[in-house]
Amino acid sequence: MSKWVLVTGASGGIGSSISRVLAAAGCSLILHYNQGEEQAKQLQKEFIDKYETEVLLIQADLSLREGTKKLLSSLFVPVDAVIHNSASSYYGLLTDMGEETMEKMIQLNLTSPIMITRHLLPQMVRRGKGNIIAVSSVWGSAGASCEVLYSTLKGGLNTFVKALAKEAAPSGIRVNGIAPGAVETRMMSGFSAQELQELNDEIPAGRLGKPEEIAEIAMFLLSDKSSYINGHVITASGGWHT
Repeated sequence: MSKWVLVTGASGGIGSSISRVLAAAGCSLILHYNQGEEQAKQLQKEFIDKYETEVLLIQADLSLREGTKKLLSSLFVPVDAVIHNSASSYYGLLTDMGEETMEKMIQLNLTSPIMITRHLLPQMVRRGKGNIIAVSSVWGSAGASCEVLYSTLKGGLNTFVKALAKEAAPSGIRVNGIAPGAVETRMMSGFSAQELQELNDEIPAGRLGKPEEIAEIAMFLLSDKSSYINGHVITASGGWHT
């Protein structure tokens, strides 16, 4: 199991669940957050009190190039694994998107994970091991109307996983992804009760996913149990848009 794991977007629903599973497994954590300072500090206290693990916090806005550089300049421990979990979406017509919104989404959802990975790869190569996980989306392969840019960027992230896995595998580094479907997080808070019911009816499993279910996949991909899995994006959607 990796010692120091960097989790971006750790204060969110999926990020906090992933962090909690890793802390319980004894990992030392670098938890990145942007606006969720209170949640991040609560996680830090919880993990230190309950598991006596090391927890570092880094605040940075990864939708800005300067924010990504800030995160990288704040890393003072050897990172054994990184989980790229920070993301944001935009619901609406592509023609209605402002240029600034587009630029920030591209930076957050795709450019930032690539920049962070490029920074961490040399030290992983020197150690002959490393683990990189990207949290993507079912829209990265299926595509979604009114979420065109988000779908495009998640598709790019999927291809990044597959391509980098081929490049990094000879150095003992694994690169994989997780593509969740609809999951019970704050991102779903904008849906009405009727819309959520209609969504549940569309999903073959009959319900939304739970953040803890995504966290268990991340834990599996970090463990030696998945030692021969590389360049794969695992879809976790209850049979929806597979």
